[in-house]
Amino acid sequence: MTNILYCSYSYHTQRFNIQQKSGIPFYLLRLQTEGRCEASVNGIKFDIEPGHLLLLKPGDSYELSIEEKQNDLKGPLISSGDYYLICEGDWIAEWWNRSPKPPVSRIELDDQLLALWRQIIVEQRRTSLGGNGELTGYLLRVLCLFLERSYKETAPSSGRPYRATRMQRYIEEHATTTFMVEDVARHVSLSVSRSVHLFKSTFGKSMIEYAHEIRLSAAMERMKYTSMTLDQIAESCGFGAYPYFYKIFKKKYGVSPGAYRILEENV
Repeated sequence: MTNILYCSYSYHTQRFNIQQKSGIPFYLLRLQTEGRCEASVNGIKFDIEPGHLLLLKPGDSYELSIEEKQNDLKGPLISSGDYYLICEGDWIAEWWNRSPKPPVSRIELDDQLLALWRQIIVEQRRTSLGGNGELTGYLLRVLCLFLERSYKETAPSSGRPYRATRMQRYIEEHATTTFMVEDVARHVSLSVSRSVHLFKSTFGKSMIEYAHEIRLSAAMERMKYTSMTLDQIAESCGFGAYPYFYKIFKKKYGVSPGAYRILEENV
């Protein structure tokens, strides 16, 4: 059983300070999405920027300070936005003890992750009005596992540069649409040549090769489980015209998409 005490989004335009020097009595998950602030965890200070994830357990000392920052155009400015979740319970304690949790890490601000966090906020409100608390508990589990994967992928020990992981996630999210290498490079603020080299050296394949793997997997699912035409599948999976889909599919699997579909139907 896990109990969510608070879950919300906060945005500060005025000075804000909180101190729990004697140790917090709960588990705290906090993700910075906008602006900047300063946090101190167990006596260690961190400059918190968008993408910084805080994971704190009961007993951790915690201070958060949001102060004015100098803006060259407008003078002093206060701006800080974050999603936060405070909880307690057996499952969260068991999950926490499975592996070390870094108090501060840097992750990708993934749209799916933020949507999940917003959904928990909505479900928590419904729960307070007599809604399904079990659903909220399972959504929290998904969020914790999502966060765990995110910080492990971007940790120095993963061997993957942070920007390479950001490119990988961008391709996974946009593979079934038409995108260009320039779009991926712009997403991580690198030149095209630098982003191409970084991705290939990190994952051993080009961005397009990785996109093709995802597109082919999606196409095979559609061929198995839908009545979509091959032209429709080619377009919906990001290949565009069928001839290009045919070329990539046959090169990979040695048979045409049509022949593969017939074989699957006869299994």
